[in-house]
Parts: sequence; structure tokens; C-alpha cells
Amino acid sequence: MKARTPQTHFLYGSKSGAARRLKATFDTEPQLRAYVGWATLKSNPDGTAKFEQGSVLAGDSRWEQSNQPLTNDDPTAVVHNPSPSML
Repeated sequence: MKARTPQTHFLYGSKSGAARRLKATFDTEPQLRAYVGWATLKSNPDGTAKFEQGSVLAGDSRWEQSNQPLTNDDPTAVVHNPSPSML
């Protein structure tokens, strides 16, 4: 039986007209999606959103996820598995 390799899930945020930036990493996609669900105060029809102050997405207007790095941002320089209780 093969050992399962942990997969990192990357959360990116961006402001209008700016490049995406790595905001956090998560162990699982459900953790990432739950965090984004908590952090999202309002979703707009154009795909932009307003996020909870104090969340890693505060000040951004969009988010995206990936199971591979999309930028050269250092994953060890961002918070891992953030949660609302960390505020």
C-alpha cells in the first residue's frame, strides 16, 4: 500500500488590476473552501467579492485556488490553515 503524500492547496487573492498573490495554504480543499466561505461578506455578479477584515483576503476583490503553485510566492511565508478563530 502506497503512503499518501499530503497535497497542499493554495489560496490566492488579487485586487482589481493587480497580479494574484499567495495568501494562505491549506491541507485540504474543504478547509480552503470553508475559510473562503467564512471570509466572504458579499459576492458580486461580476465575480468580485468583499472579504472579512482580518482575513487573509481582506483588501482583495477576487480569490482563486489551485493544488499547484501559480506564482513564485514562498508558501512558507504565508499562514497555513488559517481559521476564523485565529483573529
